[in-house]
Amino acid sequence: MSSLWIGTYPVAGAGTPVGQGEGIWRADLVDGVLQDARQVVQTPSPSFLALHPSGTVLYAANEQTVGTISAFDVVGDGLVHRATVPSGGDDPCHLLLDTDGRALLVANYSSGSLAVLPLDEAGGFAGEVRVLGHAGAGPHPQRQEGPHAHFVAHAPGSWVLVVDLGTDEIRRYGRGPQGLHADGIAATFPPGTGPRHLTFDEDGHVAYVVGELDVTVRVLAWDAASGTGTLVQTVPAVERTTDGALPSHVVLDGRRLLVGTRTADVVAEFATGDDGLLEHVADHALPGRWPRHFEVVDGWTVVADQVSGDVAVLAADGSVRGSWPLPSPACVVPAHP
Repeated sequence: MSSLWIGTYPVAGAGTPVGQGEGIWRADLVDGVLQDARQVVQTPSPSFLALHPSGTVLYAANEQTVGTISAFDVVGDGLVHRATVPSGGDDPCHLLLDTDGRALLVANYSSGSLAVLPLDEAGGFAGEVRVLGHAGAGPHPQRQEGPHAHFVAHAPGSWVLVVDLGTDEIRRYGRGPQGLHADGIAATFPPGTGPRHLTFDEDGHVAYVVGELDVTVRVLAWDAASGTGTLVQTVPAVERTTDGALPSHVVLDGRRLLVGTRTADVVAEFATGDDGLLEHVADHALPGRWPRHFEVVDGWTVVADQVSGDVAVLAADGSVRGSWPLPSPACVVPAHP
């Protein structure tokens, strides 16, 4: 059995007024069956969650116009609110613990900034937020009018990367005596790509990047010394592109690359070769709609279907194990580090 934390949007959906009872849920996964799902705390629009390496503190990105980050102490199977602080920008959408556990990294989508929240040894907020901004735009008039930081990642070479949907770039940050600092661009994509999320292979030689706006997956050869990715392959994110398809999240599970795509409502499976290149295997249809985020837990793919309001579970062969109602799920995180 594994336990999960699940973050949610307001029931009326992303972008609607927050504070309508949404919050964080806890559920158990037993042989691919979701059991005992229960809301353990209310907090506004916790669209992304991150667990401290100790497993004793859970952080939530409260995705709202004036962004905040909440910290909760994990007490048994429940949560106790510890503190809420500004996120350093607007609409925080992704969180990542820094490698030493002494900072929480925040992607603020609407303001396009990376924020660094210092943490103490126990995982508490321990100082003023540092905000690292960016400038630029892309050709899409509604989605790329400015920078939109969507995802933060650790990269081989001790770099921190920010995937910027608005500027068609992966921004690179280095480390110095004063902490993180902007250090140029790790990769630039064709205009209108709208890069959203990425993952690295186990050896750290290849990065896989989801293009939300052009419905692609791009394979980058990664050079750790220079912190640079070079494009080596572009493939469609789904075999049959649906009008309005929007790829969301990507996970590498062994030699399988899994990509969720909204509107098409599938998790696409790709096989990764020894050279890191991709070959499409199948598009696994979901029982619900709008797979915003998913995680592979004990071999099961657990999918947050935001719009249909359910959590679906797929077996390793892509077949549906089941689907369980849960209001506007947005993020799935294992409850133990």
